Amino acid sequence: MARHLITSAIPYINGIKHLGNLVGSQLPADLFARFQRARGNEVMFICATDEHGTPAELAAAKAGQPVDDYCAQMHAVQAEIAEGFRLSFDHFGRSSSPQNRVLTQAFAKRLAEEGLIREVTEQQMYSNFDGRFLPDRYIEGTCPNCGFDSARGDQCDNCTKQLDPVDLINPRSTISGSTDLELRDTKHLFLRQSAMRDKLQAWIDSKTDWPILTTSIAKKWLNDGDGLQDRGITRDLSWGVPAQFEGAPWTGMDGKVFYVWFDAPIEYIAATEEWADKTGGDWARWWRTDRGAQDVTYTQFMGKDNVPFHTLSFPATILGSNEPWKLVDYIKSFNYLNYDGGQFSTSRGRGVFMDQALSLLPADYWRWWLLSHAPESADSEFTWDNFQASANKDLADVLGNFVSRITKFTRSKFGEALPEGGNWGEKEAALIAELTTRVRDYEAFMEAKEVRKAAAELRAIWVAGNEYLQSSAPWTVFKTDPAQAAAQARLALNLVRLYAVLSAPFIPDASASMLAGMQTEDTSWPDDIEAALNVLPVGHAFTVPEVLFRKISDEEREEWQGRFAGTRD
Repeated sequence: MARHLITSAIPYINGIKHLGNLVGSQLPADLFARFQRARGNEVMFICATDEHGTPAELAAAKAGQPVDDYCAQMHAVQAEIAEGFRLSFDHFGRSSSPQNRVLTQAFAKRLAEEGLIREVTEQQMYSNFDGRFLPDRYIEGTCPNCGFDSARGDQCDNCTKQLDPVDLINPRSTISGSTDLELRDTKHLFLRQSAMRDKLQAWIDSKTDWPILTTSIAKKWLNDGDGLQDRGITRDLSWGVPAQFEGAPWTGMDGKVFYVWFDAPIEYIAATEEWADKTGGDWARWWRTDRGAQDVTYTQFMGKDNVPFHTLSFPATILGSNEPWKLVDYIKSFNYLNYDGGQFSTSRGRGVFMDQALSLLPADYWRWWLLSHAPESADSEFTWDNFQASANKDLADVLGNFVSRITKFTRSKFGEALPEGGNWGEKEAALIAELTTRVRDYEAFMEAKEVRKAAAELRAIWVAGNEYLQSSAPWTVFKTDPAQAAAQARLALNLVRLYAVLSAPFIPDASASMLAGMQTEDTSWPDDIEAALNVLPVGHAFTVPEVLFRKISDEEREEWQGRFAGTRD
């Protein structure tokens, strides 16, 4: 039994996320976790809310709440939405947890002991109007690299270039909008990433199986301009992990906290500690190579904007500690999902957000479309026409119709139990041969994290059953050879169970409905297709499931397209 540690990039606490955020990390991570569990492997699937830094403070201020209350409330909201999308986290933690505070401070102390932390007095933006220093996300302006006019003080979301607030053209305070800014001296801690460059370069070069998107971004940050730069890991904020603590190898950091991008990835480990404290499990066997983690395969899922921090900054923390921590084995990164000719926009309410999606249709509709259109090799686009066509054809016409036809036919001709009689012939042998090839290909795509190819192969497996049913036509055969029709019905009903097992990582609710209809809890993976098509024996009872997927009407599509075009304040 293999062991898989799986983490999804942790979402910011500030509000409900849109579908692009979902497909960029959490949903494909869940797909992979469900698949590995289905294969009988041991899985630890971890995510959390990213609660520190300026996004939390700004959102709390806008909501008129204390920041800790706001974070607690939004964590509960995001956890509920994650459950609605059937995201099967083993633990959904919080970066504001006591475990993360202790661990973050311990990493910082250890890095200092290794000579990788330096104190720097630098000039930072101070807002005379606001009466305070403005950390990176409290400043917006024009990116000097690409000209994007809403670049943040830490990074441009348009070109992904790492920035400092002083780099921005025409900077302004995100608190007040004031441009009355000046540079003042302040002292901060810097992680000496530049000292880790060769080690990081060798590590990244060793990952020959990583997606091109992942390695190209990492190497760009390593080699562009002056190469990998030292990174400030403290900020002048009140909300976060305190940078001054008992045993700290420095002084003068009172009133400062660790930069959110220093403590947030550490939360992957801390969240596993949270899980262990809750369940009595052993977190160290997942994260410490001196405690069993050497046998773990660690996979991270994230959008491309998160790649630099996970290929450079977090590995610099892990490697720089010179302690036996588990490093990531594979980083699956995704491009952006755009919305109907433009971008999703939280501020303008443009696009479908996760809570809204669940109010329209069950999770499986969204899971199927997003995964089957995942932005792997390039940005992809959500359109209502495509969504409707995919749901109606793939889910309703192909899978749903197959289940409905065979269960209703069998009930009408033989009753609600698998009928006896008849034998398999050439059609059945050809189907088994095709399914054997396709299921092995499906497994290979899933193991390789090739999400769209896996979805296409799964759909082809569904189509094969429909084509068998259409060509064998048991409703016609029944008129002259009821025993043979019974044999065909038995195979097709076993196909329903097989489809439930194979489809569960993509559409778990529909899978559960199919299993319930077949009145079985047997979710054994089909290592042998012929054996899998004999799991349900003669006489095994079944029921006709409710309609798995209803079709989306043109009227619904038009109404939704108008509703989410960007009319929200």
